[in-house]
Amino acid sequence: MITMLELVKTALRITTDAFDDELNLLIDACADEMKGLGVNVADAESTDPQICTAVIAYCKWQFGANTDADRWRDVYHEKLAQLKTMTGYTDWNVEA
Repeated sequence: MITMLELVKTALRITTDAFDDELNLLIDACADEMKGLGVNVADAESTDPQICTAVIAYCKWQFGANTDADRWRDVYHEKLAQLKTMTGYTDWNVEA
């Protein structure tokens, strides 16, 4: 099974291990933020595609000197908004 770190590195087109510590911090920070906002995240190694997409967007926003950082911030926040309304991702979802 592929790890969240491997997913993020692939998304960022990183082939070196030199940034692993920083990327792991970002992955953990994202998972903690989502939990704090009410999104059910079992852990930073979730294999759920919706969670993985949010973590990748967060890392693309936060990592390095990215000229597209604003766009990835918006993608992350849009994904959070979706997760907060999708059944199963929060404890307080209201079904439409």
